Amino acid sequence: MKISVGPISYFWERQKVFDFYKDLEESAVDIVYLGETICSKRREVSLVDWLEIANQLTKAGKEVVLSTLTLIEAASELSLQGRIAKNGQYTVEANDMAAIHKLGGQQPFVIGPHINTYNSDTLELFNDMEACRWVIPVELGNETISRMQQHRPVGMETEIFAFGNLPLAFSARCYTARAHNKPKDSCDFICLDYPDGLPMFTQAKEPFLILNGIQTQSVAKQNLVTLLDDVNELGIDVIRIMPQSEGMTEIIKIFYKVLNGKMQAETALEKLDAFQLYGKCNGYWFGEEGMIWIDNSSKQKDNCCGA
Repeated sequence: MKISVGPISYFWERQKVFDFYKDLEESAVDIVYLGETICSKRREVSLVDWLEIANQLTKAGKEVVLSTLTLIEAASELSLQGRIAKNGQYTVEANDMAAIHKLGGQQPFVIGPHINTYNSDTLELFNDMEACRWVIPVELGNETISRMQQHRPVGMETEIFAFGNLPLAFSARCYTARAHNKPKDSCDFICLDYPDGLPMFTQAKEPFLILNGIQTQSVAKQNLVTLLDDVNELGIDVIRIMPQSEGMTEIIKIFYKVLNGKMQAETALEKLDAFQLYGKCNGYWFGEEGMIWIDNSSKQKDNCCGA
């Protein structure tokens, strides 16, 4: 299996973005997704900058994919989709049907995890539109994935979300701005203060969700490191690791070692605890609620934060 790094979900300063991808040049990553998928107001990095980063990663031997916005709210955002679709060099990850429309069935593309690809007929439809890979929606369980894999179009790759805070929902409202009593249009780019999102707690002070601008994420990180053999048996081609502000190099090394038989999954699980401040989860894989953790050896269920 290949390892990919998904697009950065959070709002980082420009230099931090460049430094992050510079580190990936020497990593064991095979595929890198670039671009803003959350909020068009996040303009620290322009499309020209993304293409510069893409060129450097390509020279380092990485496959580069340009990702698009997930929620389109303005004509300017639709126009940007068109510019990305017509970049002329890199494959595009479409996270909205508007991007697929802009691609016009003229070039291979990746079906992003935010497009509702829930059955084999949908895969066939996108295959006819030149899709070359699909990223499994995070809420699908292994039984559904198995059925879809059995009828997957020839030549289409499959990618799964293996590590990171799960994307749960998008809204026209910016929750991070609202948490600071700021209107969305005058947010003062408050997301810059939260390089891994803004944690939200219950009245009982238990971690509940991560707010990331217009996106809501799980507070626990999905972690499939103990399930990689099962993932491989289903014929999944790529595992996706989502960017976080600290520890990415080590996280990638851990997954790489497990994939190549250089580290036991149980050892990897213990090492990854250092990068899971609010716990881990894998419930969706088992067809259960996504926020829980299920020990694959004993099938014992735990709350995502161990509470």
